[in-house]
Amino acid sequence: MSNHIRPVYSNPNEIAIEHLNPQQKKITAMSINPLQTLEVIEAMENFIARKRPPEHIRPKLDIGYKFENQSILVFEIRPQWDNPAVIREHPIVKTTYVKSKNHWKIFWMRADLKWHNYTPKPIVKSVKEFTKLVEEDSHHCFWG
Repeated sequence: MSNHIRPVYSNPNEIAIEHLNPQQKKITAMSINPLQTLEVIEAMENFIARKRPPEHIRPKLDIGYKFENQSILVFEIRPQWDNPAVIREHPIVKTTYVKSKNHWKIFWMRADLKWHNYTPKPIVKSVKEFTKLVEEDSHHCFWG
């Protein structure tokens, strides 16, 4: 099995994401049409491919994403410091789709471990715009 996150389509209403572990996480499709869903997955796959660390570092630090309801969550993947057999996901940034306004809201995880609006640019029109903003991280909120 590959260490890369890849979408697996079982039916039009579900998306399964294969991750570093053998379990598959299934979610109900977001409130976007199938073409938009493919665009979202393509944008996220390209983003993750650019941001992932080199292969030899990935057992100690990796980057992943998952869908949670109407949100896409980007997170770090690390072994637990006192028990490396336990793998932890640490949230970095998320974007939530607002169907009624056809835009994406951006949130970042602060030190208080709560999601806060990303005030420099709280709304974007596409996931591609979201990934560009996160990659640039001009305010050092996501990657430090």
